[in-house]
This record gives sequence, C-alpha cells and structure tokens, in this order.
Amino acid sequence: EVFIVESGGGTVQPGGTLTLSCVAWGFVFNKARMTWSRRTPGKELEWVADITATGQTYYSASVKDRFTISRDNSKNTVYLRMTDLKYEDAGMYYCKFETFLGKGTQVTVSS
Repeated sequence: EVFIVESGGGTVQPGGTLTLSCVAWGFVFNKARMTWSRRTPGKELEWVADITATGQTYYSASVKDRFTISRDNSKNTVYLRMTDLKYEDAGMYYCKFETFLGKGTQVTVSS
C-alpha cells in the first residue's frame, strides 16, 4: 500500500519563501518519478514540478526559476522549495506518485 504525507505548508507574505516536504513509502522510492501538484481556488489540479529517479527536474512555466524540487532517497522524501511566492501560488499542494496523492498541505500567501 502506498502512503504519501505532505507537510510544511503555512502562511507567508508575498515574496516570501516556504519549503514543503513529502514522505512516501510502500513502493520503491528511489526508482520513482515524483510530482508536486496544486489546487488553487477555482482551478483544477495543476502540475507544478517533477523529479525523476535520476534527479532530472521539470517545472511548469508559472513556477520555473522560483520553485526547486529535490529529493533525498535516504529519507524517502521529496521537497519543494518555493521562493518569491505570489498570491496566485496559494492553494493546496499535493505530492504524487503515479495515481497516488497525499492529503495535501495548505499554502496561504497573505500580507
């Protein structure tokens, strides 16, 4: 059984920085492509970033150069470091492996 647990969300001012974490188990983590997605108010689930098993990273245009995805296979953990946060980045962030998602962690951007 696959388990995915996100954490690290919170409230930050515009321009601020936040780092999300995702711990996952129940599959071979070091061979897995992992994804961060988000659901912002009024929108569908939106892809944010991917990291492959070999560490290659991919970003949506809206977060490229501001967000960084990384992984620590020794801890079965994926991170999403978010900088220069904007109001439109607010939402629920989910970590995903194939079709499995965690319960998410909430990011609020507020002055």
